Amino acid sequence: MIYFLIINCIGFIIMKIDKSKAKHHLYRISEKALFTVAIIGGSLGVWLGMYLFHHKTKHWYFVWGIPMIVIIQMIIIYKLHFHL
Repeated sequence: MIYFLIINCIGFIIMKIDKSKAKHHLYRISEKALFTVAIIGGSLGVWLGMYLFHHKTKHWYFVWGIPMIVIIQMIIIYKLHFHL
């Protein structure tokens, strides 16, 4: 549980940082890195950051991809928890 809390905080924070960098025309965090954090367990943080900071919400692969990662991870956690 602690891992998921930390990785989701990281996902949320990197979305905030990338949005700030985009506003100031600075070197950005790669989309690959954003997706990697989501895939390794930070998908809820990335998803929350997307909509709270209005970041990457015009990119279809984020709008559809991040929620799909969330759903897949929830199914996996459910199945692991209930041993189905």
